Amino acid sequence: MFKIWAKTIQNHKIVGSYVYHSADKFDGADFLYYLTDICHELDIPTPVVLSSHVRNYTLFNVAKFRKEDFVESVPFDTLQLENAGD
Repeated sequence: MFKIWAKTIQNHKIVGSYVYHSADKFDGADFLYYLTDICHELDIPTPVVLSSHVRNYTLFNVAKFRKEDFVESVPFDTLQLENAGD
């Protein structure tokens, strides 16, 4: 079981937040699947996922997506995913 805390940040303030829960064990190969579910719940577009995003989350428990990582325009500066524990 794992949890991912997703938060949208504008001007250094959290403007949206969601905690994703899964009964399965975290698998980096399914990172895009987790991110798609999170973005659906936050009602935001899904960003482009690079291997560096997956690596940063796997190694450091944090992945940050900036406005430039989205194809569509978004009303926030950063989407940050953090490991919220088991």
